[in-house]
Amino acid sequence: MKVAVVRFPGSNCDLDVLYVLRNVLKVDANLVWHRSFSHNDFDAVFLPGGFSYGDYLRAGAIASHSPSLPTVRKMAEEGKPILGICNGFQILIEAGLLPGALLRNSCLRFVCKWVSLVAENDRTAFTQLLQRGSILRMPVAHHEGRYVNDEEGLRELEENGRVVFRYVDESGKATEAANPNSSMNNIAGICNKEGNVLGLMPHPERASEPILDPCGKTDGLLLFRSMLEFLRSR
Repeated sequence: MKVAVVRFPGSNCDLDVLYVLRNVLKVDANLVWHRSFSHNDFDAVFLPGGFSYGDYLRAGAIASHSPSLPTVRKMAEEGKPILGICNGFQILIEAGLLPGALLRNSCLRFVCKWVSLVAENDRTAFTQLLQRGSILRMPVAHHEGRYVNDEEGLRELEENGRVVFRYVDESGKATEAANPNSSMNNIAGICNKEGNVLGLMPHPERASEPILDPCGKTDGLLLFRSMLEFLRSR
């Protein structure tokens, strides 16, 4: 089992993801420069958070034209797990691997805080160990995380179970106050039709050890472990 963490110019969460894979889960993980990610001998790939290319034009726009994206696209078509975290989510959307757009937070400020999420889909490559309706804690840290789509696009996502995570309060209600960026329908993460490509704004790698969470939880680790279970079952 071999996992790639793709580094772009401006990535700053790549080593965090690599640490969880290597040190917490003991996975054979490799940090790969985006221009060198041109072969397909990995079982899964992570696109980490950060500010690829300084977020010029739009967050993730330039990175979506990286030489690495054809390989990512091919892996997605083969059903391999692809996870885009924060800036990685932005890249997946800009590359057309996930629908919609991610705009500036409605407050027009960078938001960095712990949030609660409800798991809406337990059938993706990254949520197999979650129970639908379970509430997780993870931190967000972004300036452009407000998910938007047109009416038809939102309906397609909702009707086909492609909304994977939604911002909620501690009781599980999708309130306006629980939404850190005013994403439509409180959307925090979505997947492709097949469920092997997932993008989300919260950072699971920053919620993967008890010392990182004020409540001592490791909810983010469930996404990584779900991916490993998915790969074992292939």
